[in-house]
Amino acid sequence: MNPAFYHTYHLRVRYSETDQMQIVYHTNYLTWFELGRTEYIREIAGMSYKGVEERGVLLPVTGATLSFHSPARYDDEIEVRTFIEHLTPIRMNFGYEIYRISDCKLLVSGKTEHVFTTPQIKPVRLSKVIPELYACLQIEYEKCLK
Repeated sequence: MNPAFYHTYHLRVRYSETDQMQIVYHTNYLTWFELGRTEYIREIAGMSYKGVEERGVLLPVTGATLSFHSPARYDDEIEVRTFIEHLTPIRMNFGYEIYRISDCKLLVSGKTEHVFTTPQIKPVRLSKVIPELYACLQIEYEKCLK
């Protein structure tokens, strides 16, 4: 996997995202993963996630893993790096790395697993339903493999 091909999303840790110790509460990383992947799709395909849903395709999460390396704290500026780990016409995995910008320290790494479905949660081949989106994702995935 070539992590040189990733999308970045920047944000500042809000107080509401931290616990009593001003350390980011662990479930917030999944929210940041979601921000990363929705903006990734918008950037590489020129299509919002809402636009994908309006075309009849959902991308539910079927699995998630996170590894915590160092805590993010209140007011840290962070960068969410998102890339494609795996892609087939029916399934897709995104990889993520979250860094603190001030010292480039890796805070969290992880992945989410997804399946392309209809609104009735029946699997669908993205290559048949939205071929132009699948083609964009395929190009990005191939970059990651080099």
